[in-house]
Formats: sequence, C-alpha cells, structure tokens
Amino acid sequence: MNFLPIIALDFPDKKRAGEFLDRFSDESLFVKVGMELYYQNGPEILSFIKERGHKIFLDIKLHDIPNTVGQAMKGLASLEADMVNLHAAGGKDMMVRALEGLEAGTAAGKKRPLCIAVTQLTSTSEDQMQNEQLIHVSLEQSVLHYAKLAREAGLDGVVCSTHEVEAIHRAAGNSFITVTPGIRTAGGDLHDQKRIATPEQARLLGTNAIVVGRSITQSADPYQAYLEIKSAWEGVIA
Repeated sequence: MNFLPIIALDFPDKKRAGEFLDRFSDESLFVKVGMELYYQNGPEILSFIKERGHKIFLDIKLHDIPNTVGQAMKGLASLEADMVNLHAAGGKDMMVRALEGLEAGTAAGKKRPLCIAVTQLTSTSEDQMQNEQLIHVSLEQSVLHYAKLAREAGLDGVVCSTHEVEAIHRAAGNSFITVTPGIRTAGGDLHDQKRIATPEQARLLGTNAIVVGRSITQSADPYQAYLEIKSAWEGVIA
C-alpha cells in the first residue's frame, strides 16, 4: 500500500495554507497538518482542508500517560483525519490505549484513522540519541525496537527514516506502514534534517509514504515541484 506524497503544510495560519492549496485546485492531495498549523488555528483547520477534498495526516505526536492519550485520541477521532500519530517512546500501554480511544471516538460507519508511532525523529543523529537520550544501542536498533512495540500494540505503522524501512518491513511485515519524512530532491537543502533521501531512493527502499515539506512549499513553483516529486515517487520517467 503506497500513498500520494504527503505535503507538510508548515504554515502559521489558515490564510497562508489556503493560498498554497489554491494552487492545487485540480489535485486531490494528502497533506500533513503539524503542530504549527494545528495549535495556532485549532480543529477547524482540518474542516477547512477536508472541504477542499484533501486527505489529512494530523501530525501532533501525542506523548503522555496512557489514559490522557486515550481520551485525547477519542476526541481527535471526531475530526476525521485520515492518519494520526504519537510517540512510541510513550510505551506499549500508551499505544494500546491510543488505539482504543480512536476506535471509541470513530463514528459508526466511518473508518478509523490510521494510527502510527514516531520512532526516532529524522533530525536525530545516533550521537545525539546515545548522549542525550542515553539510549546505548545503534539508531537502527532503537527504531526497530519501537517499531516492534508499535506492531505489538496493534498500530498501523511507524514514522521512521528511509534508512530503517527495509529492516522494519522484515520484522513487522510489508503491511505495516512506514511513513518517511526527511525527503529532499537531489541537491536540495538539508535544513534541520539529518537522515534524508530522495523520492527515488525512498521508493526503491520500499517505504509506503513520503513526507515532503519545504522542497515543495518553498519552491518558486510549488505545483510543478509537487508534480516532479510525485513522478519520481511513482517511478514515472519524464
């Protein structure tokens, strides 16, 4: 199961997000609403995007005690995002309760949002993980451990870098979704990401979804940049 490239709508307000989406009036998109856009505009930003016919990955990375996350997910389910996430570091019980909350909050006849867990952020290096988080295994081992916990909790997949995708699919199966940020075009600015890949590399490594932000949103021609990344992701030869 592969998805359209997910565009990170990293804008501060509805006006700028709307101006960006106006460029795609003939495209049905899959977009990511992260903390910046969600916390500054509230739940109505999801309705605003849904009314335009786009799918939404609500990326607010919940991480709290199990009961709190479960109740939060129950409320988020009513917003009808297509995918939501949390931090695997919160533990297996928290992930189980999150899924229970999503299922309880999903209206009858509606499809439960996909629920995925963040393993290690793509801005995290192995040195930082070991010295600041005090996790004394390799970065790949840490990501794989979190992925296995998420699978045991019944989640649909994980957020990881492209570099861990093959190992995760070997351990958890190809139906376990891998969503990979840190996607850049060849020669593109790395910004604050460390573990990156091009759309072509991500496709060849077998990831299910790529998340692309500034390579599209800060392009001189976002629509054309999206089409080029979509073609590269789908393996279309120009």
